Amino acid sequence: MRTLYTEYRDRGLVVLAFPCNQFANQEPGTNSEIYNFVTEKYQVDFPVFEKIEVNGANRAQLYEWLTNSKQTEDGAQDISWNFTKFLVNRSGNVESRFEPQIQPMELGTAIEKLL
Repeated sequence: MRTLYTEYRDRGLVVLAFPCNQFANQEPGTNSEIYNFVTEKYQVDFPVFEKIEVNGANRAQLYEWLTNSKQTEDGAQDISWNFTKFLVNRSGNVESRFEPQIQPMELGTAIEKLL
């Protein structure tokens, strides 16, 4: 995601990261620990927000909106695993949803269409 952000940020792409610990306890740390980890290990330079829940009764309102706007191909709303990606256009509409197995660099064409 950092590479995509670097490549397209001058044209208007903004990457927003929302840590979540609902997937095999992958992000158990505090918000500060998570931020320090991603900035030191991966040189993340886009906004990293506080840890949230993306599924279940405590789903963050942002993810309620994202998942209601774009479900999976089989109609599921829940996030199946970390690194589900959404593309939102300049008007604030959710254009696309990409499941975790889609690698960030595969998003170039979809990003180009929105920029």
